[in-house]
Amino acid sequence: MGDVTPFPKSAASQTVFDRLELTRILGLYGRMVSAGHWRDYAIHMGRDLAVFSAFRRATERPEFRIEKRPALRNRQGQWALIGEQGMVLKRGHDLSAVLAPVERRLLKVVGE
Repeated sequence: MGDVTPFPKSAASQTVFDRLELTRILGLYGRMVSAGHWRDYAIHMGRDLAVFSAFRRATERPEFRIEKRPALRNRQGQWALIGEQGMVLKRGHDLSAVLAPVERRLLKVVGE
């Protein structure tokens, strides 16, 4: 009765978005949906990276991918914004700076 069996330690840890990061990303997603730019999203959380993909339509490639790679935290920055063709559009240490090119699409010029 006194034997305690520990849970096995998982060899594969998972990279995830924390609450503040996901709130920031989903806030941007909601504004892009209300502006009519995006219609669907997907989240993938793997061992080495976590990816948020935003789609114009559900049947095509994602328009933007927001990737978090903690292994690059001390080098180029753990955040990357990747375009539809697979090119890295922005990379950095701060999520807000990486999301800035997408947020600029929401700005509209108000005429007189």
